[in-house]
Amino acid sequence: MAYKTLFSVLTDTALAGPVLDQAIAMATAWDAHLDVLCMGLDRTQAGFYYAGANAMILQETITRAQEEAREVEAHVKKILQASDVRWSLDSGVAQLADMGRHVAQRARFSDLAILPQPYGDKRGVELEPILEAAMFDGTAPVLMVPADCPVVTAPKRILLAWNESDEALVAARSALPLLMQADTVRIVVVNPPAHSPTRSDPGGLLSQYLSRHGVNCEIDVLSKTLPRVSDVIVRHATDTESELIVMGAYGHSRFREAILGGATRNMLEHAKIPVFLAH
Repeated sequence: MAYKTLFSVLTDTALAGPVLDQAIAMATAWDAHLDVLCMGLDRTQAGFYYAGANAMILQETITRAQEEAREVEAHVKKILQASDVRWSLDSGVAQLADMGRHVAQRARFSDLAILPQPYGDKRGVELEPILEAAMFDGTAPVLMVPADCPVVTAPKRILLAWNESDEALVAARSALPLLMQADTVRIVVVNPPAHSPTRSDPGGLLSQYLSRHGVNCEIDVLSKTLPRVSDVIVRHATDTESELIVMGAYGHSRFREAILGGATRNMLEHAKIPVFLAH
């Protein structure tokens, strides 16, 4: 198994560098094809809430989005042309409420989506729904790339967050090509349930499964010594010098995490190394 089709969506030239560096490096390492979608977005949503908006207002928003798309496309094309990977480039415009279907349509036929960190300074509101569209509607695993983090192609130390959920298992299976190349995969279990059927051996069955694929596993059972599980995972990743975090995404509903927070949202906000997500 290998990643042969990589996919990315870019809406801002300022965020393109780290994502393209990661995508190009992985395309080279995996001899993969890289598809990039450059999008200009109508962020005013004139078609939805301007009562009686005339044609001039609508045309202005479309023109602005087209200019953004051309700017991003030109920037990305220059970078891709300087690389040695096989690539294709497409661009288009969409309203915020409608962009998900364009992202999902392309993500469906990719092995891995490589996307920028959706939260942080000077990041557009579109980045979170783009990530969710690729993962939920496009059913593609996502590699989230924070700014200023090293490029990883074959990380030797990987932290795999495990809570026995379906999402965590999907993430582990989706990340197998990377896990099989690692020197050590740490299966991290935070506060395992006291009455779980696997309470005497948390992470044992997953370790057995991965070991049959040649993955060298270690199991770390941690106490929740910080307010959030994601904080414990991030700190342990730092302590163990992990190069990649693998985790299931949105075990709770996206609405609940948006309002109350959750491990996925907090990880997307605070991770300093790439995070491999699947649902």
